[in-house]
Amino acid sequence: MNIVILGAGQAAASLAAKLRALGHKGGITVIGEEPLAPYQRPPLSKAYLLGEMDEERLTLRAPEWWAENGIDLRLGERVTGIDRARRTVTTDKGSHAYDALALTLGAAPRRLPAAMGGHLHGVNVVRNIADIQTAKPMLLPGRRLVVIGGGYIGLEAAAVARKLGLEVTLVEAAPRILGRVAAPETADMIRDLHRDHGVEIIEGAGIARITGTDAADGVELTDGRHLPADLVACGIGISPETALAEAAGLAIENGIATDAQGRTSDPAIWAAGDCASFTVPGGRMRLESVGNAIDMAEAVAANILGTGADYIPKPWFWSDQFDAKLQIAGLNAGYDQVVMRPGTGAHSGSVWYFRKGRLIAVDALNDARAYMIGKRLIEGGKSPSPEAVAGAADLKALM
Repeated sequence: MNIVILGAGQAAASLAAKLRALGHKGGITVIGEEPLAPYQRPPLSKAYLLGEMDEERLTLRAPEWWAENGIDLRLGERVTGIDRARRTVTTDKGSHAYDALALTLGAAPRRLPAAMGGHLHGVNVVRNIADIQTAKPMLLPGRRLVVIGGGYIGLEAAAVARKLGLEVTLVEAAPRILGRVAAPETADMIRDLHRDHGVEIIEGAGIARITGTDAADGVELTDGRHLPADLVACGIGISPETALAEAAGLAIENGIATDAQGRTSDPAIWAAGDCASFTVPGGRMRLESVGNAIDMAEAVAANILGTGADYIPKPWFWSDQFDAKLQIAGLNAGYDQVVMRPGTGAHSGSVWYFRKGRLIAVDALNDARAYMIGKRLIEGGKSPSPEAVAGAADLKALM
């Protein structure tokens, strides 16, 4: 069986490696548009931008690993179409036949439209190494940066810019930062962290436009205020890469729609990672995380080879901001109660989410012990009561 993988990121690398680990002897081809072998993306806007990690350390596998494992790594090759009837993939350099095709195309950052100034020089998003190499020379001490978006992407950008010595203002249109993804208690901890490091946070103010003729010189808010800026960073979320799948006639629903095993509406085509949504009891979900990219890709690899097992996600996430680490276990969707526990140091604490009295997620800022215990409880299907979490002198007793 000849397997072709489109996209050359974390999910692609994990899928290819798992296929070989499970004993697949047939062909494996990985096709990526970037000229670089699969690399880690989370450090791009943090350790790599700060100069704490070089390009070699970003790579997921040593260059020789691909050849040693008989994987045909096609880099700098852009896919132009999928012919489902003939089971071929067409690129700008030729075509590739497949018996099974895996789509690990990831997601792209959302951009402001040109009518709002999104096209101006100095307006940046982060997706790949090229984006960082473009932005890095501009990030000079004393320059003014306006970050649009108070989710994790925007907050991480603000933190790195402050560490580099820029003056940073973050603007969030919703009433508070992290409005879609975290409880007010978590947002309060993160807001305090940023303000203590000199970030100005403006909440409840929309963006009218980015001002400037050729280059950005400021951001105009919907309330009439104008924020002078030398640079603008857009952290307004990401969208799954679905264009190829849609053009091929595959079902799309909040990403490339798959069943519980990662199979798309075409039984010969699979999908994994940020681009894929999958069925779970009660509905469908799409997870944007490194953990999901790895775990789902490995599950899809096994299912391509005939395992036939449903993918059961164990969600975990993290966000590094300044010298603080926010670790998240579980999914807080639909929570109706939270319990806040203070940590042991500055900017430290945990937020425990419950739905109908059952523990479903934990946010832990600079509190690795709370994170690990919460994660083990959630993954083990155990749920202490909200009162037990609130009153525990030692969290270990909850186990």
